Amino acid sequence: TLHLMESGGGSVQAGGSRRLSCTASGVTFSTNLVGWFRQAPGKERDWVASIYTGGGNTWYADSVKGRFTISQNDAKNTVYLQMNSLKPEDTAMYYCAADNGGGFATPQPEYEYNFWGQGTQVTVSS
Repeated sequence: TLHLMESGGGSVQAGGSRRLSCTASGVTFSTNLVGWFRQAPGKERDWVASIYTGGGNTWYADSVKGRFTISQNDAKNTVYLQMNSLKPEDTAMYYCAADNGGGFATPQPEYEYNFWGQGTQVTVSS
């Protein structure tokens, strides 16, 4: 089975940058949809960005478009989320998720994803 481990979270000042990593074990990313979601305290979990590892196609939520970049490193079996121009409202627990590689209709809904990591906290101070 596929296991996901996030890393790279921490505290950063507004305007700063942070890179999150999502490393897979048990399965090699090949035709998987891999996404990042985030959940702020007292709020629902929201979709942030996704990448299709079979072709490199990417999708972004409007709230992060132009500031965040999702990418993949096949040699490391890792998907990254580069976060620039961070804002206090980006403060959240960030989760990595992946599907089983069997295809997807749309990258945003949580039901498209079969495997989830434990999350990594990002705190942006003003």
